[in-house]
Amino acid sequence: MDPFAEEENPFGEVEPERIHSDTSSTSRVAVSEPASPPRPSRALSSPPETPPSKRTTFPSQGSHRQPQVYKNDFCCVRDQWLHSGEDVEIQIMDAVKTSANATSPYIAYVIRAGNAEAHHRYSEFESLRTSLAKLYPTLIIPPIPSKQTIGEYAAKQAKAKEDAAMIARRKRMLQTFLNRIARHPILSNEHVFHRFLDGEVSWSEVLHSPPLSLLPKNILKAPSHNPTDQTSLPAYAALPNPSPAHPLRRPDQRFLDSEIFTNKFAAHLSGPMEKVTRRTMKRWSDYAQDHSELGATLNGFSLNESGQLSTAIEKTGQAIDTTYMSTTALLQEFEQDWAEPLHEYSQFASIIKKLLVYRHQKHVQYEMTQDQLEAKREQLDELEMSEREARRLEEALNQGRVSSITATRSRSADGETAATSTEDDEDAAETPQPEPSVYLPPHPGPNPVRRRAPGLGFLNALSYTLHGMMDVDPETARRNNISKTRETISQLEDALHLSAQDLKYSSSTIQADLDRFQRQKVADLREMTISMARSHRDWCRKNLAAWEEAKAEIAKIPDHPNRIPEGANGKATANRRDSTATINGR
Repeated sequence: MDPFAEEENPFGEVEPERIHSDTSSTSRVAVSEPASPPRPSRALSSPPETPPSKRTTFPSQGSHRQPQVYKNDFCCVRDQWLHSGEDVEIQIMDAVKTSANATSPYIAYVIRAGNAEAHHRYSEFESLRTSLAKLYPTLIIPPIPSKQTIGEYAAKQAKAKEDAAMIARRKRMLQTFLNRIARHPILSNEHVFHRFLDGEVSWSEVLHSPPLSLLPKNILKAPSHNPTDQTSLPAYAALPNPSPAHPLRRPDQRFLDSEIFTNKFAAHLSGPMEKVTRRTMKRWSDYAQDHSELGATLNGFSLNESGQLSTAIEKTGQAIDTTYMSTTALLQEFEQDWAEPLHEYSQFASIIKKLLVYRHQKHVQYEMTQDQLEAKREQLDELEMSEREARRLEEALNQGRVSSITATRSRSADGETAATSTEDDEDAAETPQPEPSVYLPPHPGPNPVRRRAPGLGFLNALSYTLHGMMDVDPETARRNNISKTRETISQLEDALHLSAQDLKYSSSTIQADLDRFQRQKVADLREMTISMARSHRDWCRKNLAAWEEAKAEIAKIPDHPNRIPEGANGKATANRRDSTATINGR
């Protein structure tokens, strides 16, 4: 177990200097080292030990359970029962075949939670887990038993869904799933889980009512702490939708270590350990089957003999039968207390991988929002610079127009004075001249009357026509673009703030739940190994007692007639059988 040494385990306790109590929202959030929320001292107490002599089923009550948090505001009766302070346990009492509310029969599992009883099929357990994973994207949601493979369906065909061994295994693992949720400090407070245990309302109605009906399609476009918050969805719509494979500029080393450890943990569980476990169970099963056949053969053979020999052979056959039965019991305990939890923890490894991918995407989302905001700010600077240049150019053009108009006015006034003094007709009425405007608004395109450079007349005329057809004013378009860019920057600033808060919350919550999972894993592995040792000890005790009885009966068999008699001193004259004894005795 060197790869899983404590110093390499990123799921261990967080160093004191990394724990910060200030988790308030600020405009500038340090996301390079997101803090884990401080855990109360009660969570650090060691779990109660189970007496070795007491046989318990996995998972043992309280083996990884933190002390109960007493509540005063209960949402329902199930909530009050779960937080009553007692070691409550949810049980799956039976699995019945029914066709209620369905066109074809199915297997329904009978759940007993206190005085409440509910019936749910496997697909409803699956939808419960999926719903909890969407409601709490930063928590490790316990797994449910895997679906049957195509090979199993092909081998059993129509009887695949009614296989007794598969149903018994699902009963145990689904019960473990429900009890893990009931012992979780956060998931146990979820009212959706309480309604699942009550069974008073149809599960289809629960799925189509709040809060599950308010869940968004894309969980990345919703707040991590409350994905059903409808008021924040417009602000989250501006966030990008990153790919899980997108690299990070500034990754958090803690979560990189967590990914490396999880990959090693998953590879070790799903590789060597599960393979060796399956091979071990196969050999134990063959061993039990061989003893079953051998015991039946010896019991039949004892009927052909008589006297003490027949009794000894029968006792030997019974000892072999005891070995067969104890080995069968050992196999059942080995499957329940070792193989199934081992497979469950391989599923946990996959769940943690997805959890770390979610946190990675949230970090990428933050960095991509930063990049978009910087790009928009640079675009706004360029647009504002263009606007300032346009204004300076417009002011220069206006000054030139005013000076040319003033010169034209002075020349016109001098010409009119000279013409009036030389004319004979003094009574001619003066025609009033219109006063030209000081400011001329810019034309949307080039003026076709203005003198153009040779060869550009057609292009300028075409540009003027197109501008006129589109009715585009460059100045107005530029100002509209500036206004839209400023609005986009404002939205991105809000989105960046939300993304930073999400990243900080996701990092701290995921790290805290990983710490809780590490304590749970250590307690469960301890319970698994103790259960394995206890099962082998009981197997040896049962077999030893049976073989001691067989040995006592075998000792009662009379001596062989060809055995060398003992001497006068009470000892045999030879330690080996004389091959000539039979010949001389004729």
